[in-house]
Amino acid sequence: MSQDNMIKLECTECRRVNYNSHKNKKIIKERLEMKKHCKHCDKHTMHKETK
Repeated sequence: MSQDNMIKLECTECRRVNYNSHKNKKIIKERLEMKKHCKHCDKHTMHKETK
């Protein structure tokens, strides 16, 4: 897997980067948003893709 497809997911509440993932940037143009568990907030929050 190339580094071009790697993305970072940041918690919308505490603004910490918790997850790394990958996506096909040719197919999916918009930023990824998903609900994940934040270990710092200790609850499920929305995580958004960072730059």
